[in-house]
Amino acid sequence: MAEVLSNENIASDFWLLKVREKSARRPAMGQFYMIRAWDAGPLLSRPVSVFDSGEDTVSFLYRVMGRGTKIISELKAGDSLTLLGPLGRGFSTVSGRTALVGGGAGIAPLYFAARTIRLSGAATTLDIFLGFSGVPVLEESYRLLCDNLVVQSGGFITGAVKAEDYDCMLACGPEPMMKALSEKCRGLPVRLELSLESRMACGVGACLVCSRGTAGGNKKVCKDGPVFAAGEIYGP
Repeated sequence: MAEVLSNENIASDFWLLKVREKSARRPAMGQFYMIRAWDAGPLLSRPVSVFDSGEDTVSFLYRVMGRGTKIISELKAGDSLTLLGPLGRGFSTVSGRTALVGGGAGIAPLYFAARTIRLSGAATTLDIFLGFSGVPVLEESYRLLCDNLVVQSGGFITGAVKAEDYDCMLACGPEPMMKALSEKCRGLPVRLELSLESRMACGVGACLVCSRGTAGGNKKVCKDGPVFAAGEIYGP
C-alpha cells in the first residue's frame, strides 16, 4: 500500500497525484505503475506513467477519463492506494541533440524523462514540444528543464518539430500524432522512440489485453513496451 501525499486538480481535467512509495526499485524514465484505489469495481487497475520520482515518492500526471480515474481524482492526503510497479520497458539513454514531444496526457512521462536527461548531462541540447487540445498545463515546470519549449493549443504539435535538427527524439501522445512524427523522421538519421498508450489488465504480460502488432510480430505493450522504436510500430 502507498500513502497519498497530495492530489491536485491543476487545470481542467488534469490532476497531479503524489504518493509516498518506499520500494527499493525506483522507476526509470518511461515506466509506469498500475494504480488501484478501490476494492470492488472497476475490475481493472489503471496504468499511469511516472511523471516524477524522488527517494521515497512517485508522482503521476493524469486525466480523468472514466470511472477509475474519477475515483483516483477523489483521493485525499492520507488515503491509501495500491501500486504495482515500476513496470515496462522505458526510454533508452539519449545523446546529442534531443527533443521530447508530447500530446495531451502524453506529456506526463516526458517530465521525468527531461529531468533524468538533464541530470545525466547526456544531451547537448534538450528541446520540449507540448501539444494540448485545450488550456496548456505546467508550462513553467517543463521550461525549467529544457533549452527551448514550444507549446501549442489545438492541432498537432508535430507541425512545429523539425526532425532533421535532432539526433534523438522521445514521444508520447495520441496515435495520429506519433504516426505523423514517425513519417517526419522517416529516412533521417534520428532515433525516435514512442511510448504507447493502451488499455491494460495485468500490467505484467500475463494476459493479451494490450497486445498489438509490430514489425516483429504481436507484442505486449505492458511488458515489451510501453516504449518501442518507431520502426517497430510504423515500419522503417
